[in-house]
Amino acid sequence: MTRNRACRVKPGADRSTLSQILIGTDARLPNANLVAECAQSLGVSADWLLGLSDQPEPAAQVLAQAMTMADAPRALIDAQIFAWHQEAAGYKIRHVPAGLPDMIKIHEMLEWEYEPTLGRTIGQAIGASEDRLNWMSKAQSDYEIALPLHDLYAFSRAEGYYHNCPRDIRIKQLKHLKALVQQLYPSLRLSLFDARRIYSAPITIFGPLLAAIYLGQKYLVFRDRERISALTQHFDGLIREAHIGSRGLPHFIQTLLDEIA
Repeated sequence: MTRNRACRVKPGADRSTLSQILIGTDARLPNANLVAECAQSLGVSADWLLGLSDQPEPAAQVLAQAMTMADAPRALIDAQIFAWHQEAAGYKIRHVPAGLPDMIKIHEMLEWEYEPTLGRTIGQAIGASEDRLNWMSKAQSDYEIALPLHDLYAFSRAEGYYHNCPRDIRIKQLKHLKALVQQLYPSLRLSLFDARRIYSAPITIFGPLLAAIYLGQKYLVFRDRERISALTQHFDGLIREAHIGSRGLPHFIQTLLDEIA
């Protein structure tokens, strides 16, 4: 679609007026009413017609697309999240999880966590999600994860959300995490921030494409550049203020393992 489509619409102006404007040989400029009528007839924004915007969609449509809501079902890797990961393949993905990220969990940990919700179908759910989890771990994207320090403490000590998580699962999970962050660095970087100093809601930023804030049963999704940029700066602040950086994480995990032992 080009701006020359204006010659095919029928706003409240005669053909000679439109021709003079399109040819560009006349010094006269279209008035605001004529621009508005052309934009309405074409279904585009007045700013786009005037060359002031790269987005032809009307402002109301751009605004509606900039922020949306998406369902967040209780699942390991739901279809929507996986689609966003595929869309952002090759970009850096920044992630503040609501707990330990599913992509780094061992099979036994997934069973313990999701069995109360999925019941007898837990095995099927894990099997169906394994391909997606493997794809994410092998994708060309870099993953940078900022995890609250207290969450890893709670997991290692079976407190709070992780109450009654068996000791053998916690030990195996921590050993797996330690090996993973060493093997996949720097494509996978995990840092721990102190939520008493700086707080963050669960959020995932898929490169420059979109950002999704996890609300519980819904995702609040942003696609406009300004909000994605602001949320990216927020995430980068978590990394700068990290209590434990990605390079120091293996040593910290070992201290947790020693504590359990």
